[in-house]
Amino acid sequence: MTQLSLIAPAKLNLFLHINGQRPDGYHELETLFVFLNYGDTLDFTLRDSSKITLECDIDNLAIEDNLVYRAATTLQQYSESNLGTHIKIHKRLPSGGGVGGGSSDAATTLLALNKLWQLNYSLDELAKIGVNLGADVPVFINGKTTIAHGIGDEFETTSVDEKWYLVVHPNVHVSTQAIFTHPDLPRNTAKLTNNWQQSNLGNDCEELVKKLYPEVEKTLEWLLKYGPSRMTGTGACCFVSFTCEQDAHNALAELPHDWHCFVAKSANISPAHSELSAKLN
Repeated sequence: MTQLSLIAPAKLNLFLHINGQRPDGYHELETLFVFLNYGDTLDFTLRDSSKITLECDIDNLAIEDNLVYRAATTLQQYSESNLGTHIKIHKRLPSGGGVGGGSSDAATTLLALNKLWQLNYSLDELAKIGVNLGADVPVFINGKTTIAHGIGDEFETTSVDEKWYLVVHPNVHVSTQAIFTHPDLPRNTAKLTNNWQQSNLGNDCEELVKKLYPEVEKTLEWLLKYGPSRMTGTGACCFVSFTCEQDAHNALAELPHDWHCFVAKSANISPAHSELSAKLN
């Protein structure tokens, strides 16, 4: 195999609870990650030399700071491989939207190059490499619907009903660091019990983000006409669920045209893993 193209799927946090803050500044949290069959696409071409090159269909790409480039070079150094790659990124996911674009791209890079370079690392080992690139990278490498505990590094695999989601990005960039360091962020939500599906679930970042970014509040209010609306992660993307694909598309057609919106179905197995498995069989 000399070429491989894989999706870097979006994720949603169906809830996000912050249970406390540790002395080192990290937050204790609990959150449920699901994957969507929508995301960026990454094309990988094997090089016989060790050179790693990158191109993207968006402007102003700083290659050395890009998570895809960092993921490739980190894996190359870790494995001491003498192979390289050319990577082309087709961007669809909004930056600063809380749908995991950069982390998903990095995880897909590790998954793809693990195969192209024939490294044969386990998912656990790839996750240990990925955590140094971003806290959410191991979730995408794990590739299953997951409740994350602790500082986001303890995984509990679960499953949820697959639904259709209308996801809206109201064209603002929310800084995760700014939200988690803000004094008004709630930090005392009780930890989940075993019957978490019967619990009152929400996003502890939502009220603060709404206060700081009125566009997010407007989006959440607009989506209420279709059902309970939520914000994913620290924002800015907001979503509402549907059991019927056509209902989701009907709602999409009614939204303001200047909003970045998409409809996608959730999956208990990451589409990146499903695609990779299909292409290797």
